[in-house]
Amino acid sequence: MKFNRLARLGGLAIGIAALAACQQETAPAEPSNPDAKPGLSVDGGKLVLPAVKGNPGAAYFALSNSGDKAAELAAVYVEGAARSEMHETSGGKMAKIEKIEVQPGETIKFERGGKHVMAFELNDSIQAGGTTEMTLIFADGDKLSTPLAVESVIGATGEVANEMDGMDHGDAH
Repeated sequence: MKFNRLARLGGLAIGIAALAACQQETAPAEPSNPDAKPGLSVDGGKLVLPAVKGNPGAAYFALSNSGDKAAELAAVYVEGAARSEMHETSGGKMAKIEKIEVQPGETIKFERGGKHVMAFELNDSIQAGGTTEMTLIFADGDKLSTPLAVESVIGATGEVANEMDGMDHGDAH
């Protein structure tokens, strides 16, 4: 009888310990992306498909630096493109950009008629209405990935809005 009583008490103690362990809350894991550059964010990312298949598409977005150090954007990768390059249109000419420095508190806009990312040899799987991913690669090796909404080159007005038409691409390719 003494054995049964000890066995019951032991079982009860184990049960209480198990319940107590279940109620211990663990702190929620901090969202982390070890490759993400602290203080940098991307807003409004979109990839505009070319009017003519085989031509490059163009990515537009805003890159903001809320950190306390400057960041130097060195390269861009667009998933589904054979290669991607940063370009700037100025005075009707387009030129390749090697690096862009983003100062603390600064927002750099990649937009039509200015800085943009050219996405060459787009994969057929990239379709208007879908998404793809863009990864910004900084000079120090840090990375920042963000989704891009894929849009047709036909604007809301039904007009072709391709900044590449009529441009002197020079040696940008």
